[in-house]
Amino acid sequence: MTDKLKDNVKSGILTTKMDGVEAVSKDEIEEILKKVDREANIRPLTGISHWIVYIIGVGWSVFQVYTAAFGLLPAQLQRSIHLAFAFALAYLLFPFRSSKSSGSLKWYSWVFAAFATVVGLYMGLNYMRIMEAGGDYATIDYVFAGFGILLTLEASRRVVGLPIACLAAFFLVYAYFGNYFPSFMAHRGYSLERIASHMYLTTEGILGIPLGVCATFIYLFILFGSFREKTGLGQLFIDISNAIAGWASGGPAKMAVITSALEGTVSGSSVANTVESGSLTIPMMKRLGYRPEFAAAVEASASTGGQIMPPIMGAAAFIMAEFLNMPYIEIAKAAIIPACLYFFGVFMEVHFEAKRLKLRGLSRDELPRFIDVMKERGHLFVPLVAIIVFLGIGFTPLYAALMGLLTCVGVGAMRKSTRMSFREIMDAFELGARNAIGVALACASAGIIIGVITLTGLGLKLANGLVDIAGGNLLLTLMFTMLTSLILGMGAPTTANYIITSTIAAPALILLKVHPLAAHMFVFYFGIIADITPPVALAAYAGASIAKSDPLKTGVTATKLAIGAFIVPYIFVYNPAMLWINTTWYGILQTLFTSCIGMTAIGASMIGFFLAKMNWWERGVFFIGGLMLVDPGTVTDLIGLLVLAVACFYQWEKKRKETPQESVVHI
Repeated sequence: MTDKLKDNVKSGILTTKMDGVEAVSKDEIEEILKKVDREANIRPLTGISHWIVYIIGVGWSVFQVYTAAFGLLPAQLQRSIHLAFAFALAYLLFPFRSSKSSGSLKWYSWVFAAFATVVGLYMGLNYMRIMEAGGDYATIDYVFAGFGILLTLEASRRVVGLPIACLAAFFLVYAYFGNYFPSFMAHRGYSLERIASHMYLTTEGILGIPLGVCATFIYLFILFGSFREKTGLGQLFIDISNAIAGWASGGPAKMAVITSALEGTVSGSSVANTVESGSLTIPMMKRLGYRPEFAAAVEASASTGGQIMPPIMGAAAFIMAEFLNMPYIEIAKAAIIPACLYFFGVFMEVHFEAKRLKLRGLSRDELPRFIDVMKERGHLFVPLVAIIVFLGIGFTPLYAALMGLLTCVGVGAMRKSTRMSFREIMDAFELGARNAIGVALACASAGIIIGVITLTGLGLKLANGLVDIAGGNLLLTLMFTMLTSLILGMGAPTTANYIITSTIAAPALILLKVHPLAAHMFVFYFGIIADITPPVALAAYAGASIAKSDPLKTGVTATKLAIGAFIVPYIFVYNPAMLWINTTWYGILQTLFTSCIGMTAIGASMIGFFLAKMNWWERGVFFIGGLMLVDPGTVTDLIGLLVLAVACFYQWEKKRKETPQESVVHI
């Protein structure tokens, strides 16, 4: 990467012309985010309004760091204060209508935000009295509980989007009118007082486990991501990817895959990852000859995989650890092989597409040297290593995140170029607060849905109903669960999607003797893949906006690139050895080795090229052989190797018979 381009990237503006392809400006990036990501529609405040909101954001982060360092408050207090901060920032930063935003706030906005903050704090302010009431609540308690539910729905609508608010509202209607619902969904119905108190005055609803997880270690990991951005770790990922793969055939596309895999270790947002790294990689891919749809799809599929990439996966992974009562490090360990296969599959499809089109890489003069990059900023990897070490030796995610945060500041101070000033630290605190608003409110809204499910017993009813509809067939149940996750992903963010499906669909899989971790991983994967699955594929649409490509075609192409994410979950349900369940270290090595060969074959099948172009039946043979190798097991591995050996020999003969002019491609 040239010095000029590096400077443009660091400043957040890519305005250079690259062989006739205009790169993406900061303003364009913001417009793209506003179109595809509801959370990007923040009101641009100025003057005293800006500074008051700034102080609230910094205060939220300071509160979270303080309680992490010196002891968490009782659950109701911690979650109540957390929700109050989220309410305050949501109603100050996000207008009633996105088109009605301005640089200053009207008096009624302040009044509304203040009222929402008081409602959010209600449990904290009346903690002892409510705990001692034993369910015998005062009228004022029910009133504030009702306001708390309404404010949660409205804040979620403003920040996360209308679908999640409507879904939560539907569950509330179901709780009240249960006796009017048909068949197995019917129940006796509950009074408004019972619903309100269950949702807001206990830890079964809005202040439940999802918000509790967000109010502890999820927030700190989000904050760690903000500090990572300020120290320049994201730019380090881009430079390392350039140095490793930028020179290879189709280099920028491979760089996008590697960058997104590295970004995924500290970031859990598909859309943000797509726009952040795609603003650089997509124009480069187009310059080298990739179709716009393919360039956008590569970035979208790679960025979406960030949420399944250990050690810091998406927020839903931390909630999974709580639901399963399992150390988070076990969740991260189980995700290693599936995540590697996902990125390896995308990488190989990019490689075969580059070979098919005879694309070149970037000139080495345009790229940084790996040694120089590591000498200059390699120390920024230390905080990430610290988190892995602390998780590995048994510390809680909360403590590991805190140590990673402190290490990030300390290590960044080692060099002037990465040293953070006091103002930059405060800016990181405020940025972390802004980034946490959507997650907090998604967790609060999902808490409403979980609260209704626990109140009415709907979870077990739906699980039994799902199994009955599938006739007890595991494959059909998996397919129904996959469709449920993908449909929910059209309107609900990944975190809320996972919470809902893990409460409704995962129990159905467990009823059919699926290992609980495999069942939860299954719904987790498809909740994430919804971001690139048409018709609503937000990450793919974000990439399409940068590439100026057709959104639907981009989504379809991204789905092909992410084929591993559609195959691997089925395999680890039937054979959980891929998740390190009931296996040995040499079994893991065999699984990883054969699965990588299998993903290579599947990738070649998707592109239609290996050593030479494939016809339809060759693609089918490569796909079947690759599928058998991805499925752990000695018998399937041997059959898969035999099938692929024959197919590869045929491809070799086919290439050998081509004219010299056509046989310029090398694998």
